[in-house]
Amino acid sequence: MTNSELNRLKDKAFQGFGIFCTLIGLVVLAIFLLNILIDGLGRIDWNFLNNLPSRRAERAGIYTAWIGTLWVLVLSSLIAFPLGISAGIYLEEYGKKNRLASFLEVNISNLAGVPSIIYGLLGLEIFARMMALGGSLLAGSLTLALLVLPIIIVTTRESIKAVPRSIRDASYALGASKWQTTWYQVLPASFGGILTGVILALSRAVGEAAPLIVIGALAYVPFAPSSPMDEFTVLPIQIFNWISRPQAAFATNAAAAIIILLFITFMLNGIAVYLRNKWQKKVKW
Repeated sequence: MTNSELNRLKDKAFQGFGIFCTLIGLVVLAIFLLNILIDGLGRIDWNFLNNLPSRRAERAGIYTAWIGTLWVLVLSSLIAFPLGISAGIYLEEYGKKNRLASFLEVNISNLAGVPSIIYGLLGLEIFARMMALGGSLLAGSLTLALLVLPIIIVTTRESIKAVPRSIRDASYALGASKWQTTWYQVLPASFGGILTGVILALSRAVGEAAPLIVIGALAYVPFAPSSPMDEFTVLPIQIFNWISRPQAAFATNAAAAIIILLFITFMLNGIAVYLRNKWQKKVKW
């Protein structure tokens, strides 16, 4: 048997092993989702969505949790969206290509993989203690904004980098300035990828519980937050609180809350895919 034939056999073996592992993962995920749906789907109704937390499982709802999740999602996007996109534009279009830039690139990429609990400790020290924000919505949103900021920066840079050089050259040839080229040509051409990255980053933030627990988010909040300085809870923390209780009825509530959280996550991912496909059809190079 020649080396080329041996390499082809190895490639086929690795490919078959990868397909097998993928199928196993899909089967496990399907079983998990099926169990969640069976346990929690019958619990979801208007009262479950509109009731406050309660010590009695049959009366408990997720109103404060999903309102808190909505607040955190909106505030985090308002903070991380302009900062991340601005930083990505500067690093890719205006920053000098030197050792400092390479050092920043490597560290930003590494920050995207840092465990979320580390961001929670950072948020606890800076936002909760030094800035005296305590366990407020603003402190939680700033912490989650830090969590997703490296992802947004990396996504922005990669989307801008994918824009052909010919578009920039054509803009410069017509007399446009650097800023005009970036604003009117590069950003519209790359905005689909940027927006997709932002939404996917926020969908990760929606499912985070550890950094919010560290900064002092509460497991039981008997009121819905009405301002950024209010105390709050979110769906992942509410799920953690219910699943840790011994009563089976609270486990059913947790399954129902998981379904709601999965719906929000899938909705965000679906919006990202839709916007990406729509922008790709709109912008043709």
